[in-house]
Amino acid sequence: MSGADASTTDARKRRSPTLRPRDAATLILVDRSGARPLVLMGRRHASHKFMPGKYVFPGGRIEPGDRRMSVAGPLDGLIEDKLMARTRRPSPGFARALALAAIRETFEETGLALGVTDHGTAPDAPDGVWRRFADTGVIPALEALDFVARAITPPGRPKRFDTRFFIADAKWIAHRTEDVVSADSELVELIWIPLDEATSLDLPNITKVILAELAEASRNGMSRFRARPFYRTINKRSVREEL
Repeated sequence: MSGADASTTDARKRRSPTLRPRDAATLILVDRSGARPLVLMGRRHASHKFMPGKYVFPGGRIEPGDRRMSVAGPLDGLIEDKLMARTRRPSPGFARALALAAIRETFEETGLALGVTDHGTAPDAPDGVWRRFADTGVIPALEALDFVARAITPPGRPKRFDTRFFIADAKWIAHRTEDVVSADSELVELIWIPLDEATSLDLPNITKVILAELAEASRNGMSRFRARPFYRTINKRSVREEL
């Protein structure tokens, strides 16, 4: 690292003291209906402090309502175990909340509701985004999700997240709310781009890494039993572990 780079890093750390990362989830939506798989990417508003102007997957931190929303089908047990690995308070409820956070954030940021419409209306949906989700007539279906990877934002950043990356096939999109994305919203643009071309976008480094992990897992058949990568920083070094 050059002297200038080291000075910039030190200055950033002084401005952004080490924060405990917040539990978060994001969702990779893949449309496999055509000849080439397409992945959904959203461009963040340029005024955001965290990853301004970058193309990302929809996602965000867990909220209390994610522990209370009704579902049409449970998480795969193997995925649940992977989500609970190396957590401070592992529980099936926590794993379930992570999966629901990914679905809720996707709906909030894109207007796309993942789930099924043949289970009636979700009873006692929490107020806010989940109530709007329930009003579409969709109930989340956690069996639609696979768990791809986990990554913790390095220290010294203005925001830190302990993020679990999920993936789902676009065939699970049961409702589309229009006009969610605009020049004033969190995501100002949505695009479906061929999966093998997504790295040509202006992406955060971790997004590029996760796309590479997804490509490798896809080549190997996306086995339910595969290890899931876990990226974090230990003693100022980026480390890749497996869950």
